[in-house]
Amino acid sequence: MTSFNTPFEIHVHGEVSLRDDVDFKALQEAVKPLWKYAGARSLTDGAQSLYEEESGIHFEATEHKLKMCWTVRGSDDFRQVLDDLCMNVNEISAAGAQLEVTFYDTEFDDDDEARGTESRDDFVILFVGPDPAAIMQAQRDLLVQDVIGLMERHFDGSELSGVVHEIDKLFSDRFDNLVSSLELGKPPRGGSGGPQGGHGGGRRPRHLH
Repeated sequence: MTSFNTPFEIHVHGEVSLRDDVDFKALQEAVKPLWKYAGARSLTDGAQSLYEEESGIHFEATEHKLKMCWTVRGSDDFRQVLDDLCMNVNEISAAGAQLEVTFYDTEFDDDDEARGTESRDDFVILFVGPDPAAIMQAQRDLLVQDVIGLMERHFDGSELSGVVHEIDKLFSDRFDNLVSSLELGKPPRGGSGGPQGGHGGGRRPRHLH
């Protein structure tokens, strides 16, 4: 990243449970797209946020989690960094999680607002996890939280079990469709008729009951 075109302050926030075998070295490699973008040579050098009050990129050894509350100056090319980050974190995660990324337009000011110009602020939620089921679980949990939070303004929480059931059904159908598409890509069964090996998405997301 060059320092000449940085129209955004970009904030990355989230926490990810890590596999038991993941150590600091593996974590440093996984989040390399972030600290490298910041111009650092290591996670130790690049973990600090633009703002001192933010905790930055942190390996929480006790809980064995990656925790991020980290801001960097950048541009739209940071979106490619996010793609690389998610692929890397998938490899070290133990459960599904969400990452929240906010782009603040630092070049937008009161004059722009007065002229009716729109800010380039943006907010993105990304999901990571060790397999498709874990990622879908994180998506499902966030959707249930948002829907219940909205509907509790009008209904008692005890009345909303049917809504949760329908959300679960939607994600169950999506998961089944994913499994079917992966099954189509498998080689045909051998003549022995024995069982075939599973794939990474074979675990169904859990549902509320």
